[in-house]
Amino acid sequence: MTTLTIKDVPEPLAEHLRQRAARNHRSLQGELMSIIEQAAQTDAGGAPTTPAHVTSAIGSRSAGGATVVGYDRRGQPITRQGWKTIEQIHAELKAKYPEPIDSGPSSIELIRADRDSR
Repeated sequence: MTTLTIKDVPEPLAEHLRQRAARNHRSLQGELMSIIEQAAQTDAGGAPTTPAHVTSAIGSRSAGGATVVGYDRRGQPITRQGWKTIEQIHAELKAKYPEPIDSGPSSIELIRADRDSR
């Protein structure tokens, strides 16, 4: 596996890439790999350079319902289950637990009990 290094990246560009990675729910490394994969899939004339079986699999659904988003170093597919926005997760939890849970021991009590048991 080859390691690439880019030096002297202007801070505004680096920040833009960090924000893009966050919007796509990826690490900066994952976002950069995605950009490189997209660039490598076509040459300057627009013709595909990646084998058809690889490009056709990216974005397709596997038997488990996961989406193939790329391939790891060993050529194994990287899949992703469904993604939800923070707002969707918040709404689901708010519907499931409309009122705060006030019964039971506090987290402070649980932590102290665990600490003191050692």
